[in-house]
Amino acid sequence: MTSPFHRSVASSASRAFLGRAFRWFPILALMVCGFAHAQSWPTKPVRIIVPFAPGGTTDLLARVVGQALSKELGQPFVVDSKPGASGAIGAVEVARAPADGYTFLVATSSTHAVAPAVMTNLRYNSVEDFTPIALLGQANNFLLVSPAVQAKNMQELIAMARQKPGFFNYTSSGVGSFAHLCFELLKTRAGIELTHIPYKGTGSAIPDLLSGNVHMSWDSVPSGLAHVKEGKLRAFVVSGPRRTPLAPSVPTMAEVGVPGFEVMFWVGLYGPRELPPEITRRINEAINKVMKTPDMVAQYERLGIEVAGGSPSDFAAFVAKDLALWSHIVKDNKIKPE
Repeated sequence: MTSPFHRSVASSASRAFLGRAFRWFPILALMVCGFAHAQSWPTKPVRIIVPFAPGGTTDLLARVVGQALSKELGQPFVVDSKPGASGAIGAVEVARAPADGYTFLVATSSTHAVAPAVMTNLRYNSVEDFTPIALLGQANNFLLVSPAVQAKNMQELIAMARQKPGFFNYTSSGVGSFAHLCFELLKTRAGIELTHIPYKGTGSAIPDLLSGNVHMSWDSVPSGLAHVKEGKLRAFVVSGPRRTPLAPSVPTMAEVGVPGFEVMFWVGLYGPRELPPEITRRINEAINKVMKTPDMVAQYERLGIEVAGGSPSDFAAFVAKDLALWSHIVKDNKIKPE
């Protein structure tokens, strides 16, 4: 027979248990609802913001990936171009977007490695304001040289630059741009001095490069290939660790005796910060799946981009390494934005 004392203790214990259960119920309910939401995602069109003008390599790649994700996940992935402020306008919009899985950013080495290394007043934090999803691809770059330069190859160019410090000049799209930092890295690794002539954009510099008013420029392989094939410009090296299939005769920096120079322009996908882990996992898995299809591989090859992929943590580590490289170059060369 149970005593009144034991009945009282049991009743108190039951009330305490129920009290704890009711306190935890809202949290558990939110967790269950969140999981269910992530499992059903996406249920409506998804926006992919490209922070650059339509028609460029980043925009074209975003459309290729968006079309593949639309088929894989059953909802339209719509590319929305938001150019301006070197990619900052589009990046800020995604950083401030709801973390519901319906707004993503196609970022590049310019927005998430170069700009954070150079700019002290960015309106977004490239690490804290975003959720890394996946590395979408990497692109090699040509070192394009004007026909007016007498050197026949990279070795001769370096030798001549050492004999005439500052004589050779190069163009970029501005102080602190990707091309500017690549040349600063080249100067450091090759032990040469070059003169920087910044332009407002790569397109406006090409005529002066063709005429010989400027000597060198970095440009993506797909963009510069036509000039190289026509014999109007010469590609002395590629920037990456591997030769490009689009121009297999062009050597790497390491092959011409410049070690420690391995730079690839990359494109990756981010969501806003605090994106639910289940949505991050689902879109990452979808990206890795579609990248393995023959159609996707062929489209990447036409764009001159290497297929990438991998986990969100792989992507975050990759970007951290790239950011560290450019931060080091900016600090050592005392580069300040205009």
